[in-house]
Amino acid sequence: MGPLASCLSHYVLLTMAGSQTQYSDFHLAGDYLLGGLFSLHIETKSSPHLSYSAVPTCQAYTLKKASYSHLRAMRFAVEQINNSSTLLPGVSLGYEMVDVCYLTNFIHPILYFLANKHSVVQLHNNYTHYQPRVLAVIGPDSSQAVVIAAQVLSLFLVPQISYTATTNELSDRKRFPTAFQTISSMEQQIVAMQLLLKEFRWNWINILYSDDDYGRQNLKLLRARATEICVALQEVIPVPQSSQMLSLELQGKIKSVVRKVIHSTAKVVIVLSLELILPFFFQEAVRQNVTDLVWIATEAWATEPALYNITDLWRLGTILGVAVKEFSIPGLDDFRVSLAEGANEQASDQTTCNQECDQCLRAARDAEHSMRAQGERTDFRVYSSVYIVAHALHRLLGCNTTGCHKRMVYPWQLVPEVKRVNFSLLNERINFRERGTIPNSFEIIQWKWDQPNNPFQKIASYSRNKKLLFNIQNISWHTPNNTVPISVCSQQCEYGQRRKPVTVSSCCFECIDCEEGTFLNNNDLYNCQPCPADQWSNARSQKCYPKLLKYLEWQEGIAVVLLLFSVLGLVATVVISVIFAIHLHTPVVKSAGGRMCFLMLASLIIGFINVPVYMGIPTEFKCMCRQIVYTLCFTVCISCLTVRSFQIISIFKMAARLPKAYSYWMKYNGQYIFITVILALKVTIVVTNVIIHPSIPVPLVLEDDPSTVELQCNKSFKLSLLMNNSLDTFLSILCFYFSYIGKELPKNYNEAKYITLCMTCYAVSEIAIFLAMSVYRGMLVTICDVIGVVINLLGISIGYFGPKCYLIFFHPERNTAAYFQSVIQSYTMRQD
Repeated sequence: MGPLASCLSHYVLLTMAGSQTQYSDFHLAGDYLLGGLFSLHIETKSSPHLSYSAVPTCQAYTLKKASYSHLRAMRFAVEQINNSSTLLPGVSLGYEMVDVCYLTNFIHPILYFLANKHSVVQLHNNYTHYQPRVLAVIGPDSSQAVVIAAQVLSLFLVPQISYTATTNELSDRKRFPTAFQTISSMEQQIVAMQLLLKEFRWNWINILYSDDDYGRQNLKLLRARATEICVALQEVIPVPQSSQMLSLELQGKIKSVVRKVIHSTAKVVIVLSLELILPFFFQEAVRQNVTDLVWIATEAWATEPALYNITDLWRLGTILGVAVKEFSIPGLDDFRVSLAEGANEQASDQTTCNQECDQCLRAARDAEHSMRAQGERTDFRVYSSVYIVAHALHRLLGCNTTGCHKRMVYPWQLVPEVKRVNFSLLNERINFRERGTIPNSFEIIQWKWDQPNNPFQKIASYSRNKKLLFNIQNISWHTPNNTVPISVCSQQCEYGQRRKPVTVSSCCFECIDCEEGTFLNNNDLYNCQPCPADQWSNARSQKCYPKLLKYLEWQEGIAVVLLLFSVLGLVATVVISVIFAIHLHTPVVKSAGGRMCFLMLASLIIGFINVPVYMGIPTEFKCMCRQIVYTLCFTVCISCLTVRSFQIISIFKMAARLPKAYSYWMKYNGQYIFITVILALKVTIVVTNVIIHPSIPVPLVLEDDPSTVELQCNKSFKLSLLMNNSLDTFLSILCFYFSYIGKELPKNYNEAKYITLCMTCYAVSEIAIFLAMSVYRGMLVTICDVIGVVINLLGISIGYFGPKCYLIFFHPERNTAAYFQSVIQSYTMRQD
């Protein structure tokens, strides 16, 4: 800091030493002085160089009306504090206010504030006890000037409070430890713009930014945060470097920018610029007949009366802007009027006007109406800046209700107290966050062309939960029927349509329908996602739904018919069992198998009872019954028929030829041993089958109708059926063989045609099932399976036992031992 201080000291000595003229435009003596930097004028003439030794004249400047309002807000706040009995009691604040002419005159006033009463910045190794002219500085009012001023003031640890600069550079506490902002940061401004674009679904925009730090920083933040926004046009508005007068070259560039805006397809234009260069730009836009656009302003020009008063500006379209909140400061309007009325008297004192211009304050009086139209937005930020310094000083001096401990105060002592301020001013909480800025203080306004007394009206503001609440009814769109303008490269796709990019920009795309079995996830608008395996979707879907579950329902016609036949078969089998029980000792029952018939009938009854497990939603229990119960019951029946056929042949043919074998068969009840062995073998096959092919319902997706899923009892239904039917097929072949051998036996014992009927039913049903499994899948196979079950059970119940009941009831004469004996004798005589 030593070399820089030496340089600054030398500069101040050269430019200010020996001058006894009061440098500030407005000043007030007090115990502690505040420095105010305001842009009361803007240079409009080109000058070859800047010279601080020469005092500029009023003709080289135009009046900056808004800053007069800011200046008065500071004076008003100081007077209020000096008249207060609670804030800094017994202590008076003074001020030194200097016109920095926007950009061309802000270094000189800063050096003036840092100098001592002799206009010298003294050289010290340690500036702990250095006493500059002012205790704190408020301003200036442009971001570029604020940053440059902060670089100097931070070296001397002089608190600086900016009321208009939104730049994020000041948030760097290492570079600028003494810089504070009473306006929200640039980042919060961009967030407000982003919410504005989102509210009206504008994603296709033009961005115009000024060729300075303000424009570039805003552009960087906007491009970084607005990830869902696409830029149709991005152009820079040139800013003069050495003068506020535009050269012909820069004017040509601005005209080119306007032409590009006209040819752009976007209907929303964001202008990230300070107000200095915009009058010529908007005048050029009006000249080139730019119409029906939506313009979004930054806080720098959102409430600028000079732009509002441009002739025919309303033709450009709707102008929205991000502006600081409007606050009404009680008494400020009356204070303005009283100052304006006394302007002439004050202007006569040549020592208080840096421009030495008698017209300065008279012009401010004439601008009173414009300043009121602009609203007390930034005024409150100036007003609160003074109160921030006052509250910090109040704490530093240990003030109470009776007074303060007046003492020498150095600027660096005030810095930590400024950081800790936390008070309420006009119902607004004033405090600084860690980055040295006030929490969000923006709102959205619209320019109203039909209300010149209140041209900048609020249309949206932040709620307590940090959301931007819009009052849509207050917005006047320059469109037919006051409809919201549309600014999109491509219209939003309809439900279930994905985006197919047609350009590099993500906002330009074609809409493609999502196919069946896919859906559009809102997290990825460019790809249709496949549905899970158990779900499906129609074309153009945004979600999948569970696949339609198909199974043999109870109310279906085929199910009702099968249940009816199974009930009839069950009833018939029970009746047959009763008949056989009554006529157990008759020859007909004995020739049918005697007591063995009840084993068959019991198996048939269980088989008929098992038929309903094929209806309804398949469960693990139902699938187990399907795989086990019927096949065991049918094996018992067919094994009984097989052993019965073999036994009859043995009686008539084997007994004579193999008497010893026949005697063993009869002695050890060979027929029951055979049935037991067959049943044990069958159980082994079934258990093995269940282990290899578990009876668990599995969904089966059909290729011809993927929107449905049919439940099947196991994945390998065909192999499972083959294993279960292998033994039954072998037994059925034996039955056919034994029936064929015994076709010439006495007709009372000849079961060939009945067994052939039963085995034919079995063969036909099995062939039909395997053919269906080869061609079809799913429920049709289940239907064929249950049909085969019912047919096989009915074939044995009616086809084998039915004729026996017929003889018992309609031919009782044939159900006698004498009749059977005569038939046997007749057969024996024929054989002889």
